[in-house]
Amino acid sequence: MRPHAVHAVIAVKSLDLAKSRLAERLRPEHRARLVLAMLADTVSAATAVPQVRSVTVVTPDPAVAELADELGAHVHPEPRITDSDSDGLNTALSDAAAALRRRHGAIELLALQADLPALRTEELADMLTVAPVGRRAVVVDHAGTGTAALVVRDGVAPLDPRFGADSARRHIAAGAADLTGHWPGLRLDVDTAADLDLAIELGAGAATRAVLHDIGWSCRVHEPVRRVC
Repeated sequence: MRPHAVHAVIAVKSLDLAKSRLAERLRPEHRARLVLAMLADTVSAATAVPQVRSVTVVTPDPAVAELADELGAHVHPEPRITDSDSDGLNTALSDAAAALRRRHGAIELLALQADLPALRTEELADMLTVAPVGRRAVVVDHAGTGTAALVVRDGVAPLDPRFGADSARRHIAAGAADLTGHWPGLRLDVDTAADLDLAIELGAGAATRAVLHDIGWSCRVHEPVRRVC
């Protein structure tokens, strides 16, 4: 393992279950296209980071798996979900992380949300540079309650993901450091229409912009973006 290298894991649920909070604005097929586009922009930004040695996408959905393979990411099948993890996200991330450790040995880990369309490579690179060695750390999302990224700068400590409601507090209560850098794109996971509009303002990636333009989301999609400082 190269010094300070990390292996990233991203979990994506079945497309027919994705982004239900956008149902009032987008038809199911449009939500599915948007999920794939945001994943493409997230993976593309992550794989361009020098510290990121691999990206693994864990999913039960064949369309997601096909896209991940096209993007050069590894694909990990979704494991059996336990009753204690109702949406399966934490089980999926832990299983993929354990598989990476079996394959590569003592490696550092990064769990990313799949819906970070405004993520910039330099933001993620900076976060990985400042994340403390030898411990777990989190990037709290723009809403202040969720977790956009969880990084473990320890080659043997488990990922121990606690995504879900109020995940930021739960990760920090479990000992994770709260990283305070200015990374607006990294912090912007998209759940609502307002989030999507903010991603446009920040400068969403090419795949997300193309889908939003095609489905007529906003006349601003292909206008010059105003970067939020």
